[in-house]
Amino acid sequence: MKKRLVALVLAGAMALGMVGCGGSSEKSADTSKESSESAGASELVDGKFSETKHITVEVYDRGNDGGTDPTDNMYTEYIKKGMLEDHNVEVEFVAVPRWTETEEINNLLASGGAPDICLTYSYPTIQTYANMGGVTDLKPLMDQYGSELTNLNDWLGDTNIYWDLDDEKGTLWAIEGKRANNRRINTFMRKDWLDKLGLEEPKTKEEFYEDICAFRDNAKELLGKDADKMVPFSVSFDVGWRAALLIESEMDPDITDKEFYINGFDDRKLTQNGTKEAMKTLNKWYNEGLLWNDFALYTAGDSTEDDMMKAGYVGAFQHNWDYPFRGGDDSIQANLKRIVGDDAKYVAVDCFENSKGETLKYVDSTAGDRKIFFPTTNDEPLASLLYLDWISAPEHIKYLQIGDEGVTHNVLDDGAIECIAATGDPIMNSGNNIDYTITCNGLSLGDDDLTLLSMAHSYPSCDPADVQQALDYAATNNKIAKNVKVPEVVAENGMGEALSSKRDVVFDTALAAKPADFDKVWDQGISDYLSAGGQAIMDERTEKFEAKYGSSTSVE
Repeated sequence: MKKRLVALVLAGAMALGMVGCGGSSEKSADTSKESSESAGASELVDGKFSETKHITVEVYDRGNDGGTDPTDNMYTEYIKKGMLEDHNVEVEFVAVPRWTETEEINNLLASGGAPDICLTYSYPTIQTYANMGGVTDLKPLMDQYGSELTNLNDWLGDTNIYWDLDDEKGTLWAIEGKRANNRRINTFMRKDWLDKLGLEEPKTKEEFYEDICAFRDNAKELLGKDADKMVPFSVSFDVGWRAALLIESEMDPDITDKEFYINGFDDRKLTQNGTKEAMKTLNKWYNEGLLWNDFALYTAGDSTEDDMMKAGYVGAFQHNWDYPFRGGDDSIQANLKRIVGDDAKYVAVDCFENSKGETLKYVDSTAGDRKIFFPTTNDEPLASLLYLDWISAPEHIKYLQIGDEGVTHNVLDDGAIECIAATGDPIMNSGNNIDYTITCNGLSLGDDDLTLLSMAHSYPSCDPADVQQALDYAATNNKIAKNVKVPEVVAENGMGEALSSKRDVVFDTALAAKPADFDKVWDQGISDYLSAGGQAIMDERTEKFEAKYGSSTSVE
């Protein structure tokens, strides 16, 4: 009855156009719910409920070729068995498509059918439904049960647990998962192509440009009969992510916390100073035949670009710091070697220098990962907290990340863990099984030295030296984002998905414009973005920052 009632309330609110409205946030825990929680706590004996509880947990479905059912495999069974034995809680997994997760979570929340434990990368989605009474305030729950959640506290600490705490209202709508290894993005280039053309790995933007020009001009030598398929530098429809290091190299390395925050609603840095100059460079490269001509036609989840990389047609790209190594025997690197030859491979390069000559990279803090929240249709908040605590235990993170010795990993003479390609049920659908270790993103073996020793060996079918180079470059000249603690920015509510889509249009159309039209196309696109809600967000962010920090441009 409760779920149906909440669904009707949310659906009615959406019909009235309340998604973008900024109403006051009310605590979701009413008296009857608090009584229920107290009763739940009294039912625990040695950490176990006297009566079996049942919870549902979101898991991403990545649609991997050759992958397993994300809701039913050896790792879900490990979790189910452990939760039942340790807490008498039955766990049921609910699959949500990874590449449309924000839209799907919106639909599930609006219908009242969301899992008890939800996660999303979109905090504005959570805030929108929190304002509509659809998200549970976790602060009272943490106040009541936090001291008993030792694994969760030890792993996340106050930084990640209370990262999203509203200091003014005292509400906590989400808990931030932790980035175990704070690396973000790299540039990758075909090492065998560089060698064949007698070129060095680039150290500057100009050298990178010269190299991709050489790829284009020597397509026949490099690809033979497939020369027409050459893509010197591949950038997808998500330009702000896939050209991030170029964009960041054009930004002021001394940018203030205030300016970065005001322009920071969009994590692709659309409105940051310097982005237009970076895009002008990409526009020039596009019109010189250096970029993937059809980049804007294939959206998230489409495999066309990865397939081109695997087949050996792409000379360079920017992506997640370990992207070509992910996927075991189906990784880009493994396929490239299998299809093209033993020498074919991508290596990380570090070449996008800023005005100070530094290859500065903007990275999130340990927070900024998946946001974990409970919809108000969750009738088992204590059981759900115990789930988060259970999966945060070091031994459970370790098993979920490396599996069984001899099946998914070997132990080397120096103690390092070497992951090996698995087949059948032991296959992991995501790197380090991060879809199950939702409080942990990145390898964590319970010992920092062992983790660092093992990271380069975590990618089956890939040379550990190549992985180590990627690790080192991704950790070079990093600038960690600050947590700007201001009250809720009401103008952001409900705008995340809409402005993200408009942002991609701005990037894509400007990149592919004729050089003579670039300024006009870019300026018009930015004007449309700002008038669609971007300017209101920036204005309110300015107001809230100044109210909190006064005349200071720093959060410290």
